[in-house]
Amino acid sequence: MLLHVQRIAVPFEYPVYLTDGVFSPENGDLASAIASKEPRRRHRVLPVIDGGVAAAWPSLAEDIARYVGAHADRLALAADPIVVPGGEAAKNDAAATAALQATLDALGMDRQSFVMIVGGGAVLDMAGYAAATVHRGVRVVRVPTTVLAQADSGVGVKNGVNAFGKKNLLGTFAPPFAVMIDPRFLETLPLRDKVAGMAEAVKVALIRDARLFSWLSERAPALASGALAPLAELVRRSAEIHLQHIATAGDPFELGSARPLDFGHWAAHKLESLTRHRLRHGEAVAIGIAIDTLYAELAGLCSEATSAAVVSTLEALGFALWDDALALARPGGERGERLCVLDGLDEFREHLGGELTVTLLEDVGRAREVHAMDERHIVAAIARLRERAGRRGALAAAGAAGAARS
Repeated sequence: MLLHVQRIAVPFEYPVYLTDGVFSPENGDLASAIASKEPRRRHRVLPVIDGGVAAAWPSLAEDIARYVGAHADRLALAADPIVVPGGEAAKNDAAATAALQATLDALGMDRQSFVMIVGGGAVLDMAGYAAATVHRGVRVVRVPTTVLAQADSGVGVKNGVNAFGKKNLLGTFAPPFAVMIDPRFLETLPLRDKVAGMAEAVKVALIRDARLFSWLSERAPALASGALAPLAELVRRSAEIHLQHIATAGDPFELGSARPLDFGHWAAHKLESLTRHRLRHGEAVAIGIAIDTLYAELAGLCSEATSAAVVSTLEALGFALWDDALALARPGGERGERLCVLDGLDEFREHLGGELTVTLLEDVGRAREVHAMDERHIVAAIARLRERAGRRGALAAAGAAGAARS
């Protein structure tokens, strides 16, 4: 017998700041964001810093302490900043998550305290997960420091860590209290990380905004060089589209099976694990986008011109669209072996909750959901990427030989 149907509506709101010099004492944005709900309180803040960012910005801990001191009427350090491993290592190490949870407990961080996470997407994910599971949610302020984190993951509502060999198996939906995007952090990034972060901007442009994709294509040479002005513009436009999607698509906590923001990700997540994270997340996403776009062409969903535009733009931005992990196979299937990357479909289906739902392109800026994929077309798409990489390699070798002779 049905007793009652209880409906609960909980609004979520968090500001996203685009601010220059977030830890400059004269910049009041961070202090204002933290004190926005209780302006008369002095708020305890625990900084958690990505080890890669700490190495690239040696004065960062001192800058944070100086900033808190300059705003001592509203802020207080709960402890010296904690530096954690950067990159995917942060999400693969259960001990690192447990150690951060233990620290939050030891410091008496309560639900009105703040964990301020300064780092790339992986550290935001791990530290955000730790904070979300202490007292069922310690407040989090994110300071994303990479192109990928500023343009995508840092403005979203998800946290998570990897476990049992699977990407983001453990995680929570926990919107941040505030997000501070400071383009100055992009200055410290190696070119490889600048390029890798652009994949998520390409993704959201392809499924939501044809004008942004045209902009990316036109400015690909400057973006591939790591020029900061177009990178900052890429971050702003991508973050705005991601935020619009989260707010208006009707399923911010992904209760259904459709996840358009995971376009290209079923293969990407598997490639990350197959390469033991030798591939950056964005590098794997670029390959995943290329596979799914070529698949869409082979399946008759999009035109050859559309798939050619997507693949050529990714290459122009600096992405390599072939990795030898794509050729890894194991026994099974009609031909005696099955590409290991195809296991990503099964894992994606499991992560979604049983029904496979994959976003594919019909055209730039227009996508559709499918619930089955023909593995023959996937294998053919991967083969085309291998052939394309071979041709590009041969042309590069010929060019180098010609230059040497001259």
